[in-house]
Amino acid sequence: MKSNVKRMRSFVFLLIAILMLTACGTSNSKTSTDENRTSDNQSKGKITVGGKDFTEQHILTKITSIYLKEKGYDVKEATNMGSTVVRQALENGQIDLYWEYTGTALVIYNHQPVETDPDAAYEKVKEIDQKKGLVWLNKAELNNTYAIMMLEKKANELGIKTISDLADYVNNHKEIKFASNAEFYARQDGLRGLEKKYEFKFQPKNVIKMETGLLPNALKEGQVDASIGTSTDGRIKEFNLIILEDDKHYFPAYNAAPVVREESLEKNEELADQLNELSSRLNSETLIQLNYMVDVEHKDVAEVAREWLTSQNLIK
Repeated sequence: MKSNVKRMRSFVFLLIAILMLTACGTSNSKTSTDENRTSDNQSKGKITVGGKDFTEQHILTKITSIYLKEKGYDVKEATNMGSTVVRQALENGQIDLYWEYTGTALVIYNHQPVETDPDAAYEKVKEIDQKKGLVWLNKAELNNTYAIMMLEKKANELGIKTISDLADYVNNHKEIKFASNAEFYARQDGLRGLEKKYEFKFQPKNVIKMETGLLPNALKEGQVDASIGTSTDGRIKEFNLIILEDDKHYFPAYNAAPVVREESLEKNEELADQLNELSSRLNSETLIQLNYMVDVEHKDVAEVAREWLTSQNLIK
């Protein structure tokens, strides 16, 4: 009886040993595969892409993330951050790159005077941030700045194509109802500066203050004739709005560009060229369309980003 028990115990111990060896073999196999996969990722680099908390930034972040993943990078996203938070994350090395606007970096982060010339703004902020180890890659023809908007039909009816045309119309004692958010109305470099630059003045009764999100709707519904807005708002397309030409160059330049930590570029030799390729394809008209697809058609950001990348033959 004891002999049978011993034999049984020996069998159990042998079975456990076999199972342990099998498990170790499987574990080693998986580890080897994971190590190879990690090695492949490291050959392209690990990249953390940051982004701010509004539609255009969600789109730019997702475009960049999908694009770099397709190029073989191990990509992590850090989104929904405020301007100062994402900038600090870049400076601290918590993220490797994000899309920033020249005007924001120049005035808010580096405390420099407003610059209306796109090239001058870009070169100035590029030079300043280089000293901080932050590299501005090629700027896109994407300028998300303030803009004066009108319904296309109304502008054609009144013969207004530029802000100078608008000023002349007002100066000839003709009434124009103008919509403004509280910020643009109050700032010295907002409505007051605009009137000074173009040498005209709206009658106080004709300036209607409202929430930023309601401005395009006020134009669409005929509550006002002209309005402040942003130049890549997706509703420009939806509501048949036009942007009046800023012929005296009043509004600051807010061109977008990928800003990358210098050490991240040094680790990934191809990264700069790859991101510059993205910049070369993006412009204000493109972002109006992409913002429209997300904000008006309510399409998923990832879907919109992938469709655009595919249409540009940047990914398969």
